[in-house]
Amino acid sequence: MNNDKKQKLIDLGAERLAHALLEIAVLNDAADDLVERLIATPKENIQRFKKKLAGLKRSKRFIDWRGASGFARDLTRLLQDLKSGVSDPLTGVEMVAAFYETDEDIFERCDDSGGDVGDVFRHDAKEVFVEYALRCADKPKIADIILNLNRKNGYGVRDVLIECASDCLPDPVIRAMIARLQKLADKDKDEYGRRRHLMLIESLARQIKDAKLFEKTRIASWGKLSTAAFIDIARVYLEGGDVEAAHLWLNKIPEDETFQAYERDKLLLDLFRRQGDSEKLNDLLHRKFRSHRSMDTLQALLDVIGQEKQDKIIVDEIALISECSALRESDANFLIATGKIDEAEAYLLDRADQLNGNYYGSLLSLAEAMVLENRNLAASLIYRSLLVSILERGYTKAYPHGIRYLKKLDKLAVVVTEWKTFNNHAVFKNRIYQDHGRKRSFWSKYEVKK
Repeated sequence: MNNDKKQKLIDLGAERLAHALLEIAVLNDAADDLVERLIATPKENIQRFKKKLAGLKRSKRFIDWRGASGFARDLTRLLQDLKSGVSDPLTGVEMVAAFYETDEDIFERCDDSGGDVGDVFRHDAKEVFVEYALRCADKPKIADIILNLNRKNGYGVRDVLIECASDCLPDPVIRAMIARLQKLADKDKDEYGRRRHLMLIESLARQIKDAKLFEKTRIASWGKLSTAAFIDIARVYLEGGDVEAAHLWLNKIPEDETFQAYERDKLLLDLFRRQGDSEKLNDLLHRKFRSHRSMDTLQALLDVIGQEKQDKIIVDEIALISECSALRESDANFLIATGKIDEAEAYLLDRADQLNGNYYGSLLSLAEAMVLENRNLAASLIYRSLLVSILERGYTKAYPHGIRYLKKLDKLAVVVTEWKTFNNHAVFKNRIYQDHGRKRSFWSKYEVKK
């Protein structure tokens, strides 16, 4: 479709296209900026960049959160002026560095709650920097610029250039950067400043896969190490191919530790695969599957133990799920995903007193699945829990959802043939009115929509 449009535009001819662009430029500042960039010489685009950059530093106008995304687009166009004007790579790097040096002026007068402006520094500007740096022959000069920028980083956007150093610099230059940062860390009497230098060394060490240096630096930075540190060090060893060292660090974590368990298990899975230890891999995948039954964790297990064991695994798990008295929404979802609708319905009905409408994210999908399968009683009980949660919290912003749930319950009541031991819809509705009848904003809207 786009290629077809492109050809049709080409067929219109240069004069008609130029006329159309000028018309659009009158109506839209971004389009006008594009036209100016297209017709400017490289020298003129450099001047446009410098002029806009100086304007950023002088401006005192505050930009609230509503204007932040538009301001971010302005900054992106500023970088495009730079790319259109500068061909010399070192000049390009220096000018992107000048852009990073405006961070204080920009963030001091901008509410970047949505992160749009920060993303320009972390992504757009970084990409332009790397493009120029890759073509620049003077790699030590690039390293100097990156380190000088990171002497000051009050807004946390400059260290992205440290994080991408290996994209544009060879290992020897990075090791020279590490040596300079180590000297700065050794001299810095401020604990925060010292740790910041060491953090930058960690980033560079990881990039060149020097796990021993990463380990040494983390210990120097924090002394006594936490579970998160064990995982970080193990990850760097594993990325460098030292499986045994990675395993030793992961073994320092107590087996019953739950903090960052997902990250630890992810590393262990990679580690066992590299070691070819199918027994430990099998045990870990079984444990992950049992902790959160889903089609994804099931498939990961079957990939190791064999697809032919799927039916037996599902039968065994249904028995275990049924034996557990506690409600787990993930188990109900697993039963549905494996086509065990009767079992899922029975599971939910038996544990209906545990339904907690505060967990609307997982319960709503269960309710919808029960409706699709005409398991209307189970669906009703779930919608009831969602409605009661909203009313008990008096969460007025969620009243439209609550009204929708109540209207859904009205419709389901007509098709529920047996209420078993549960109150019928009329009794339930009367009870919630008795408890929450004073929430007039809810009931008035319900009556109107009814």
